[in-house]
Amino acid sequence: MEYNSVENAFGESWNMGKIERVGISLEQELLAKFDALIEKQGYPNRSEAVRDLIRARLEQEYLADPSSDAVAAILLIYDHHLTGLTTKLTHLQHSHLLHIITTTHVHLDHHNCLEVIILKGKVREIQSLADRMTSLKGVKLSRVNIMSATGA
Repeated sequence: MEYNSVENAFGESWNMGKIERVGISLEQELLAKFDALIEKQGYPNRSEAVRDLIRARLEQEYLADPSSDAVAAILLIYDHHLTGLTTKLTHLQHSHLLHIITTTHVHLDHHNCLEVIILKGKVREIQSLADRMTSLKGVKLSRVNIMSATGA
């Protein structure tokens, strides 16, 4: 059976193209855990949760190709008093200007700063820049979140 629109928990509907109804078989215990998880996360129904799981897996596969287009956030916590670290981070950002969309700098306390760098480019380029920033002396913590630029 095919459906052409979907309604969310707020009564809003939107066209999703053709929707195909499928059935899956799951163990009762697995389904109970899944239902508890999606209820906790606020999903209005199983279909939305399953769609998100499929999208996430497809995106994971897409991002496994280093030449894929992506967007990312690099988060760094570092000691801004460490001599030369701020200059090195700035230099790395300036050398990748075509990829960097924006940065945000937050003073967390007297010694520590949070830098959030939002960028776009190929997965390999993003990961390379993130690795170079993360490995600088004085960077205490780092996280990189790379996502498909198109929502896979």
